[in-house]
Amino acid sequence: MKRCMIVDDSSVIRKVAKRILTGPDMMVVEASTGAQALDMCLAQMPDIIVVDGGLTDMTTVEFIRQAVTIPAVIRPRIMICLPQFDLGAIMRAKRAGAAGFVLKPFNRPQLLERFRQFQAAA
Repeated sequence: MKRCMIVDDSSVIRKVAKRILTGPDMMVVEASTGAQALDMCLAQMPDIIVVDGGLTDMTTVEFIRQAVTIPAVIRPRIMICLPQFDLGAIMRAKRAGAAGFVLKPFNRPQLLERFRQFQAAA
């Protein structure tokens, strides 16, 4: 079973994403801050991390850089979640170690399709 972590200060975004993604092949955990997410990664690294492009406690790039340096058997695939298409933010995140992005707000078909594309690129 794959593990996905949703990192967003919005409980609504976390709950919607969790409801959409949780299934027989995917367990979803939530974190409201980058620091909380990094602590959770230290305990058990998820396979996929969906991180808000505007964390309140650190920059998304800082979070990504720290997450990818945590020694773990699993190398997480990281997707940033942005409110609008921002090529600069996407490129900075990719240089830090992100593999893709998704725009919010999202609905079930959009998020599931993005996950299919994201996992197929793994």
